[in-house]
Amino acid sequence: MAHLAVSQASVTVPVGNDGSLRRSGFKRNNLRFLDRSLAPVLSWDLKTKSPQSRNQHVVCMLVPQVDTLKVAVSPLELDDAKEPPLNIYKPKGPYTATIVSVERIVGPKAPGETCHIVINHDGNVPYWEGQSYGVIPPGENPKKPGAPHNVRLYSIASSRYGDSFDGRTASLCVRRALYYDPETGKEDPSKKGICSNFLCDSKPGDKVKITGPSGKIMLLPEDDPNATHIMIATGTGVAPYRGYLRRMFMESVPTFKFGGLAWLFLGVANSDSLLYDDEFTQYLGNYPDFFRYDKALSREQKNKSGGKMYVQDKIEEYSDEIFKLLDGGAHIYFCGLKGMMPGIQDTLKRVAEQRGENWDEKLSQLRKNKQWHVEVY
Repeated sequence: MAHLAVSQASVTVPVGNDGSLRRSGFKRNNLRFLDRSLAPVLSWDLKTKSPQSRNQHVVCMLVPQVDTLKVAVSPLELDDAKEPPLNIYKPKGPYTATIVSVERIVGPKAPGETCHIVINHDGNVPYWEGQSYGVIPPGENPKKPGAPHNVRLYSIASSRYGDSFDGRTASLCVRRALYYDPETGKEDPSKKGICSNFLCDSKPGDKVKITGPSGKIMLLPEDDPNATHIMIATGTGVAPYRGYLRRMFMESVPTFKFGGLAWLFLGVANSDSLLYDDEFTQYLGNYPDFFRYDKALSREQKNKSGGKMYVQDKIEEYSDEIFKLLDGGAHIYFCGLKGMMPGIQDTLKRVAEQRGENWDEKLSQLRKNKQWHVEVY
């Protein structure tokens, strides 16, 4: 049974097994906020294989005298810590967690496969939004006979309360890494991404060794709940932002009431490659004054020069506004493949010069002010 407590009301919804593929976002615990003008309406939208059971999964109820309906989370003690948890479990002594679910979250026309993986840590490996887990795949390291595989870091794609809102799970957004022989064009199994394939092939109940949590660079600053956060991602780099946005717009956390602006730029190949698009679009509809969402689809959109639309092109499109927000103290985050940064840096430098500013000096000041957050891999 899944239990949701909202304000003074609680909703209990029977949850069935969901093995369907998601075209643009993970929906298992996706709360949909409907018609803000009527007192909030809560519906738990789950699609199942069985038409008979599908009708049992939608529960709607009016909750009067609530301005914005959010999900109650627990245990609230997770918000009491003054410092983020760091490296509770190390590579020599990892924690053995359990796979809860593995869901493909891209459509058939997406290049490659990306999965949303929920891991049960029973509350023993707490983390903050923006941190990473290390994963040690099973087997022997081929480069070090007798030794385990190296740790592979993955940004956590859920808030500290997890997708079940009870502080017992963490979610990872993993793209299956496949390698192809340049001469034959065929997949080379000997060079496949060992860890990503292990995770994407996992089944509920499988065990997984995790380390961490690690990282401070991408932690969400919460000293000013009215701050502006500009989030720029390519592909699975959107993972930490999903955690931020769930905390901002989905969860009822008494000590954190977001009243600022969250602006997400996401760069992917095409519409089928969009990750968590349903969730983000939902926030956009319910919180238009607090959330903005811009997509760069390189194979479907054109930039102003007629070339492919990359995330740096979207940044340039809104550059004047972005620079003004940065001058006003906004935080800016970058997460994704290392290859995203040169193009973004060149764009920001060119825009700065057009504005009569020295980009190197501006960047130095942003770093000094702790407004600049980068995590690329």
